[in-house]
Amino acid sequence: MDASVLAQQVVARMYENDPFSIWLGIERIKVEPGGCVLRMVVQGPMLNGFGIAHGGITYSLADSCLAFASNSHGIQAVSVETSISHTKPVKEGDVLTATSQEMSLSNRIGVYHITVTDQRDDTVALFKGTVYRTGKPWFPDPISSVPL
Repeated sequence: MDASVLAQQVVARMYENDPFSIWLGIERIKVEPGGCVLRMVVQGPMLNGFGIAHGGITYSLADSCLAFASNSHGIQAVSVETSISHTKPVKEGDVLTATSQEMSLSNRIGVYHITVTDQRDDTVALFKGTVYRTGKPWFPDPISSVPL
């Protein structure tokens, strides 16, 4: 299967089974092997007591971006370490875009940087995620699984 088609199919399956990303209103803008761009609009219920977006909102957007990007090669991957730095406050109505960059990829470990920007293209958060690649394919080859 073509790598781009595989990436699209994996992320489509993940998204369809991800009620939290759907609830957040995350849109998939771009999906490619090792990369992903997601967008969402900050809503009133996402604000904290300071009247700005709860830190978990930008974290969740970046975490979904990590999940989709790291699984897009067709091998199931799970996060083992993540961190985020919030660089600017996010307000209701802001349109956030998360863009992943694959920094390192081996058979078992992947490292990704996710930049979250607002509608003015200002960086509002920087996220780093490390994933463990399980070796389990998203779509096992049916021919290789048939007993001889």
